[in-house]
Amino acid sequence: MATAAAASVATALPAQPASTTVEQLPLSLSFEQFSDLVGQIYEGPLEDVPWASAMRLVRQYLGANWVTLILRPASISQQAILVRAGEHGEDLYGAAYNQFQGFSLDPFVGLPPDRVLAIDEMIDIRTWIEGDFYKQFIEPNNIRYIIGADIRIEGGGECRLRITRPVTEKNFSEQDKAFCQRLLPHLKRSVKLRSRVEGIESERRLYAVAMDRMQIGTVVLNEQGLIVRSNSVADGILEEKDGIQVVKGKLHAEYALEDRELQRLIKNGLSNVASASPVITEAISLTRPSGQPKLGVLVRSIPCNDLSEGNDWPQVAVFIRDPKHQPAPSHELVRRLFGFTSAEVALALLLTNGLTLDEAAAELNIRKNTARAHLRSIFSKTGVTRQTMLVRLLLNSVASVS
Repeated sequence: MATAAAASVATALPAQPASTTVEQLPLSLSFEQFSDLVGQIYEGPLEDVPWASAMRLVRQYLGANWVTLILRPASISQQAILVRAGEHGEDLYGAAYNQFQGFSLDPFVGLPPDRVLAIDEMIDIRTWIEGDFYKQFIEPNNIRYIIGADIRIEGGGECRLRITRPVTEKNFSEQDKAFCQRLLPHLKRSVKLRSRVEGIESERRLYAVAMDRMQIGTVVLNEQGLIVRSNSVADGILEEKDGIQVVKGKLHAEYALEDRELQRLIKNGLSNVASASPVITEAISLTRPSGQPKLGVLVRSIPCNDLSEGNDWPQVAVFIRDPKHQPAPSHELVRRLFGFTSAEVALALLLTNGLTLDEAAAELNIRKNTARAHLRSIFSKTGVTRQTMLVRLLLNSVASVS
């Protein structure tokens, strides 16, 4: 109801005033100050506390006690995500207001998209001050005056900007609102960029988890051949220093002949990127002093676009596979995929790990005849006739990346 009421009031508001010209910067800011603030808005997604620097400047220029950016309003199913700047600094805020119950009491919502308004223009102030929301969330934070904007993002997203002053200060002026209005397009673009980057990062994390589950070590090198990042599987292999290790930030094989070949493959990959040639993939096996089976290493150049610059830009990916580390398929997913019983899953996973049927029976503390009965049932349900076929089936199933 609060949203509908606010929206109906908004329709009766006067038309938005024309934006100020470049020669009439709000609040008498210099061009350098305004340019710095806009720059901080675009840098905001990269900060540990998103947009902390920009909100600090807005708070300073407007004499506000709080500047809050609500990146995701609360809903019944999820908490709000909001960043606030106050006298004690900037932080990702977590409190009762983040819950849907608190958000649902807020009457200052449903603003016309991308337009800065004061709360006095939207609702009856006396009713607001006497309401539960004011007493629970506003008054304890020494807030009286509020201006804000609801920013609509392509794809259905929304964020909200709220700026406040205490009762001891003057209300926000039209010039203050004009200043915020000038910032909205930049903030909107910056939030949109953050959304895009977070989507890409979520995909990257998904693929990284899949590689971890498949027990494939991944090492990314820059144009100088230095390691810029690696996954947990690669870290474990490199820490063992058994066939391959890190020396001065670079990958090196244990034995000289193999190391020369590894460096050649890496150099070829880097040269391939520099010359914009088609992606190449080469491989080598590395002997291990421990006598364990050889490590499999694959070197692949990473295609770059015309804007790929900087010493830390990924140039080559090195994938490392240790034969003794096999993927561990999910017990529950294997059961669901093939209709196994719990006992059959336990046996199938032990066989996948390289145990013989007799060894698996001993591990499970069951009789050999019982293990054979489970195996016959497993063969019937999967359609395979040999243990090697069963192992291949399980390792190649989606359960291995669960």
